[in-house]
Amino acid sequence: MCARPHGTTFRAAEQPRGSPSRRESHRPALSLPPPATGPASHVRKAVAVYRQDPNPTGSLALSALLALVSLVALLVLLGGFRWKAHWAGLATLALASCVAVVGYRMPVGLALDAAAYGAAQSVLVVLWITFNAIWIYNLTVHSGHFEVLRRAFSSVSDDSRVQAIVIAFSFGALLEALAGGGGPVAICSVMLIALGLHPLRAAALALVADTAPVAFGGLGNPITVLAGVTGLPADHLGAMAGRQVSILAVLVPFVLVIVADGRRGLREAWPAALTAGLSFGVTQFLVSSFLSYKLCDIIAALVSAGAVLVLVRFWRPTGERAARPAGDGAARILAAFAPYAIIVAIFSLAQFDAVKAWLAKLTWTFQWPGLHLLAPNGKPVNTGYVVNLGSATGTLLLVAGLLSLLVLRIGPLVALRTYGRTIRQFGWAILAILSVFALSYVMNLSGQITALGLWLAGAGGFFAFLAPVVGWFGVSITGTDAGSNALFGGLQTTAAHQLGASPVLFGAANSSGGVMAKMISPQNLAIGTAAVGLVGKEGELFRRVFLWSLGLLLVMCALVYLQSTPVLAWMVP
Repeated sequence: MCARPHGTTFRAAEQPRGSPSRRESHRPALSLPPPATGPASHVRKAVAVYRQDPNPTGSLALSALLALVSLVALLVLLGGFRWKAHWAGLATLALASCVAVVGYRMPVGLALDAAAYGAAQSVLVVLWITFNAIWIYNLTVHSGHFEVLRRAFSSVSDDSRVQAIVIAFSFGALLEALAGGGGPVAICSVMLIALGLHPLRAAALALVADTAPVAFGGLGNPITVLAGVTGLPADHLGAMAGRQVSILAVLVPFVLVIVADGRRGLREAWPAALTAGLSFGVTQFLVSSFLSYKLCDIIAALVSAGAVLVLVRFWRPTGERAARPAGDGAARILAAFAPYAIIVAIFSLAQFDAVKAWLAKLTWTFQWPGLHLLAPNGKPVNTGYVVNLGSATGTLLLVAGLLSLLVLRIGPLVALRTYGRTIRQFGWAILAILSVFALSYVMNLSGQITALGLWLAGAGGFFAFLAPVVGWFGVSITGTDAGSNALFGGLQTTAAHQLGASPVLFGAANSSGGVMAKMISPQNLAIGTAAVGLVGKEGELFRRVFLWSLGLLLVMCALVYLQSTPVLAWMVP
């Protein structure tokens, strides 16, 4: 009789669903919904089922170090060896697959299937959003309205540091609040280039700025996902996250002026940084706590932009020339801003229950073929693939783009050619995004991510300091805060219960810690370099932003730790 591979069962009947194994029943596991059942569900009983084992070596520390190898390799290849993102992603995917097969004893076929499943997930989650966001921008360029938009922003201030704050921080936060994905990074990068900034610096500014609003991006989607995974009230999680990232928001504009112009920028433009950061942070804190976490970024973005506009009426940085008049009529300026106003309107309409119900009719869900997994506690892992063509963020952006054609007076053939040019613009960046999503799903579904999280959770009371680090790792590999919350949200609350801490605090810390990793995730690096026409420079861009990511992460770690102690415990709802 052949010995069965460790961690694998051959028939579902031999391992009843929902019954934890004797070896792993004490281990916390990610809380994942069961897969959908249907007429074909009986087929699953006759196929191999892989049971995740977060401790295949018998030593949790060693198992976690095995999982850490792929993450460290990815960062070293990008930052140390300056590899292009697509080569770094493919190399790390191969390494993570080897760890899954050899170290975690995942069958080779399942590892390859997990990679395909992850790559497929990136299509709607990242590519569909980014293509349509950049298509809208390219339409404004073709019609000449982007120049009008550029002059309108220039009329606010002739100082590049103030422009970086208004465009990358305030306007970028509005884009993040509405659509999320890579849209803010791509659109704000090209706007800054049009104002005269170096492409890599423009991309770095857009990446750094896209931090504080990320926890509530896509109308609060990361918090909504976190609530679904943990079972905690979304309003409480949103309020807690708001009391963390709002502190971060005050600091981000100061980082932007340093990235834009070094110490001189900080010395000369600090009033604009303080005004933007403080107005955004206070608004985000108050709205997430007392109104709605779904709206807090939209309101905070508008308030911060308005505050800077008021400031520059009475103050100008040293050396700034008087602001140039826009030189365009009101009608042209309104037409230039119209695509973004249409985006706001479309996404606002999509929040009404009647519209949601109608869009939901265009949603299909099916189980990914051949991918049958059990979590360490014996429960089936959800491997469903959701095709939400109606409600997908990318689809709503596409509708906004189609409506914008009327305002921009662009014909359908020109629009179609522009779309093809937009896809070609990304080139190798598409492969980078596909490969890194494949990497994240191989690590997750093989049990490597769970091992890493459980190891960190063993730090006891100090885990409060490390909780944001878990979220940071999650976003580093998934590229999205919502993905990190789905990955580690259940782990964070399980650790909180074991330690007698607040599950709301730890759950929100996962989302808040993850926002700093947006700037270093390979997906967003690839989007940034593609948008500014420097595909292949992802490693150099990574080096420009990595230390800022790490520094802001340490600030968040210290804040969450203090919130777990009597010093700042009053901030926990």
